Amino acid sequence: MDAGYTAADLMIGARREYGIALLGPLRVDNSAQTWTGDGFGRAAFTIDWDRCQVVWPQGVRNTIWSECSERGRDSVVVRFPLTACQPCPVRPQCTRSTRSGRQLMMRARDVREAVERARTEQATDEWKQRYAIRAGVEGIIHQAVAVTGVRRNRYLGLPKTRLAHVFAATALNLIRLDAWWSGTSPTQRSSSHLASLGLAA
Repeated sequence: MDAGYTAADLMIGARREYGIALLGPLRVDNSAQTWTGDGFGRAAFTIDWDRCQVVWPQGVRNTIWSECSERGRDSVVVRFPLTACQPCPVRPQCTRSTRSGRQLMMRARDVREAVERARTEQATDEWKQRYAIRAGVEGIIHQAVAVTGVRRNRYLGLPKTRLAHVFAATALNLIRLDAWWSGTSPTQRSSSHLASLGLAA
């Protein structure tokens, strides 16, 4: 799957209910602290789930650990003391709040740990080699759209639409068989008219 369809809940649910391992890149931390590149995102904090403690990189511990529900999902809210955040020399890199200290919103333990494992695996060469097959999938999708126009239905009714999809799949199979027999790449891009004129000149 591509990044538009991956989510921690989907990965955990697919493994638990169906025994399927969804392979796809998880989105990176998009908190405001990571936008500048030098801020302290969620990954900078050390979490002790058993003691309900979170340690900030400067050594400060949280004062509040509150379990809650965010958009129907189990989450945890962690807050740090204002007295520790106000005099902190790196405060601008951590929080913009002037009335309270740093606050973290985290998913439940099993979800967060699954996300951390998945992001660690994404950085390995083995994971990248397994995910490389996605390029072939994208190539087939592009060819189906460019050659057969499957995104736009020319007929009314499900039976005719289904038949059109069967014809499109058959056409793609024939194109790929021809490419296999002739030894040419079915995804080889043809040069544009402008590029052809440039080569001729």
